[in-house]
Amino acid sequence: MRKVQNYNNLLKLLVSLVGMLGASILIGYPVGAQQPTGATNPRPSIFNEPPYNGSRTPAPGAEPTTPSAQPSPQTEPTTPAPSPGTAPTTPAPAPGAAQPSNENVVALAASNDSFKTLTAALKAAGLTQTLSGKGPFTIFAPTDAAFAALPQDALQELLKPENKDILVKILSYHVVPGNVTSGDIKSGEVKTVEGAPVNVQVDSAKAVTLNNEAKVVQPDLKASNGVIHAIDKVMLPPDL
Repeated sequence: MRKVQNYNNLLKLLVSLVGMLGASILIGYPVGAQQPTGATNPRPSIFNEPPYNGSRTPAPGAEPTTPSAQPSPQTEPTTPAPSPGTAPTTPAPAPGAAQPSNENVVALAASNDSFKTLTAALKAAGLTQTLSGKGPFTIFAPTDAAFAALPQDALQELLKPENKDILVKILSYHVVPGNVTSGDIKSGEVKTVEGAPVNVQVDSAKAVTLNNEAKVVQPDLKASNGVIHAIDKVMLPPDL
């Protein structure tokens, strides 16, 4: 019985010593380590520190830098600038190619110094409005020299109002429907606006003769509603 009591006393003494030892350990242990289980550890894991987290430790004295969150500006496509002094060019017309005028056949004839008499005759015949229309018209136009070659006083008689019908008949005999350029002219008969045909001859050199007498001396005067071919003689309809 005494042994049991001694054993119990020894056991109490050991428990007291263990309690005192635990308290001393807790008192000497760092405060941060005395946090209860489940509390957040203020010191991160070693794998959250450089260099294990992919970042670099800045060199001594260097200021830490924060990566910019802004994306790099996109470069817009640019169009190559033309070379200095280079201007856009328009293809030049083929050599010898006549450029069409913005004027109709009547206005074009009036602006040409070779057709002063023809212009006066068209006005006297009242044909200016008709030939200023849509057309197209091809005019074999006698030059001033061709009218001057008529018999003396013949032109003055034709320009008189009482001879207007004859003047219209003669002038209409020099007009062919359509836009017939020199490249389109072929030998044969061509019907005129007057009604009677004109006999056309084209030789090997592309020279054009009408009714075996009037020659084309200046072809392809192009207007907005047709073309003019200058000839060196006034032609008369067969019934005149």
